[in-house]
Amino acid sequence: MFEQSQIQEFKEAFTIMDQNRDGFIDKNDLRDTYAALGRLNVGNDELDEMVKEASGPINFTIFLTMFGEKLKGTDPEETILNAFKIFDPEGTGIIKGDEIKYHLMSQADKFTEAEINQMFENFPLDVAGNLDYKNLCYVITHGEDKEQEE
Repeated sequence: MFEQSQIQEFKEAFTIMDQNRDGFIDKNDLRDTYAALGRLNVGNDELDEMVKEASGPINFTIFLTMFGEKLKGTDPEETILNAFKIFDPEGTGIIKGDEIKYHLMSQADKFTEAEINQMFENFPLDVAGNLDYKNLCYVITHGEDKEQEE
């Protein structure tokens, strides 16, 4: 269901939320987690509803199962790839940098020049001025370059 790197990330999140370090996330842990995030006025009813979503006490296995159920049927990497493929009908895996810049700055939630520059700093164009969107999608969903992982 999950890759090992994802399981590790969920384990880290679980550990952060398990404020009293007893191996279970309960209502008090949720309240403390919200407080740590700056939300101090979480009602008991809201916390009770969250805890009721679990089939029992929330240990790491239940926590992982709950995330699996929430994420079932979604494939974020595939969804992002499909969005880029609109600009790549031949399926080459690359898009001209100027073209993606034009679309990002002229449609929907328009990017600023600074945001475009930041994107290209983090995901540089190749020598021909193309964006490798397949690698970009991989980095977005897995957190590292395919080349670095292999």
